[in-house]
Amino acid sequence: MTADDSLGRLDDDDYPAYTMGRAAEILGTTQGFLRAIGEARLITPLRSAGGHRRYSRYQLRIAARARELVDQGTPIEAACRIVILEDQLEEAQRINAEHRNAGEPRREAGA
Repeated sequence: MTADDSLGRLDDDDYPAYTMGRAAEILGTTQGFLRAIGEARLITPLRSAGGHRRYSRYQLRIAARARELVDQGTPIEAACRIVILEDQLEEAQRINAEHRNAGEPRREAGA
C-alpha cells in the first residue's frame, strides 16, 4: 500500500482508523461505554492484527448518538435500539427517495 492509498482511506467513513482509547477520547466517554454498546450490538468494531478494537468515523457517529441518549437518561440497551431504528429509518427514506426519483420522467434540456 502506498502513502497515497493510506491517505485516501482517511476519507472513507468505514475505515477503522481509531483505537478504542482515541475513540473514547473523541466521544468524551469511557472505554467501558464503547464495550457496552459493542455488547449491545450497536456497533462491532473491527480488530487489528493484534486483536485491538478499531472504530470508523461512521461508528463514532453512531456511538455519539447513543451517548447523547444515555446522557438524557435513556438506559443503554434502549438507546442502542433507538439508534438502530433511526439508522434503519434513514436508510429506508434514502431508498424510497431513490425509487421516487427513478420513477419521475426525465425532462429535456430547454423544455
